Amino acid sequence: MRSQLRLIREIEMSLLDSHWKIRFRVGSRVACRVLAFIAIASALGTHSVSSAEASDTPRIGYLTMHPAAVHAPFAAEFRNSLRAGGYIEGQNVTIEWRFAANDPAAVPRLISELLRLRVDVLVADGTQVALAAKRATREIPIVAMSSDLVGMGLVADLAHPGGNVTGLTLMSQGFTGKRLSLLKEIAPSTRRVAVLFNPDNPVARSQLQEAQTLAPGLGLQVHPVSTRRADDIERVFPFLAEHADAVLVTSDLLLEEFRTRIGELAIQNRLPSICPSRLPEDATCLMAPPGAASLIELSRPMPYTPAS
Repeated sequence: MRSQLRLIREIEMSLLDSHWKIRFRVGSRVACRVLAFIAIASALGTHSVSSAEASDTPRIGYLTMHPAAVHAPFAAEFRNSLRAGGYIEGQNVTIEWRFAANDPAAVPRLISELLRLRVDVLVADGTQVALAAKRATREIPIVAMSSDLVGMGLVADLAHPGGNVTGLTLMSQGFTGKRLSLLKEIAPSTRRVAVLFNPDNPVARSQLQEAQTLAPGLGLQVHPVSTRRADDIERVFPFLAEHADAVLVTSDLLLEEFRTRIGELAIQNRLPSICPSRLPEDATCLMAPPGAASLIELSRPMPYTPAS
């Protein structure tokens, strides 16, 4: 059990490192005020110990919604961080990599592939992947990265999650109203806000609903704009130029992948845009929540304690 818990702990830290070193060029050794990652302690002690206990080489299954090329820098940092924790791919740990390439239909098949390989731990990068993984297995420990672990039903609550899911949650829920307020403050004449969202992503749908609820109180009208594919982004902006005053981008890996292009199109069409966060090299997303582009300080995950 101890070796399995240590592996899960190192996977959590490596997942944290990989995302925040790439997104914000900092590690996981400092605390964030605006965008906080919180690791949760799952009740994995209620489950039988996997083959990681008996194997000299534990096997990690890793699935992300990203295409392989887009996820390459995250994967490299994940490997580097695991190495720092004593796990070296190809030597004392095996990683089975799978990439859904923004195709939700591929996710169940890829998870099934990983389960057939009898992985000891399943890394689920993104809410859609995490939900599918939870539906697929109640036995294999799942380390999930999600914008809202509790709201999406992945865990019961952060203090007592239960089940076989642990991981990292980006506390992005509740910030949609702040982004709308910021848009209104910066561009007081704004009345119509186009909300770009991926309808296949439950977190994005939740943020859209939040915007629709809060917008009237700010004197705003929300216009949902469905974006499932890259060509949707190119297609919608001529319409937005005529029917919107500003653009709000929801949290989604597809929109993140094409955020630079979204920002360019917004600038070309003279539309203020606001993103869930800003990357240091990103000069196209005009605004982000206050502090999101400044020094991001992150806290280490909470102590990982199995149920007694």
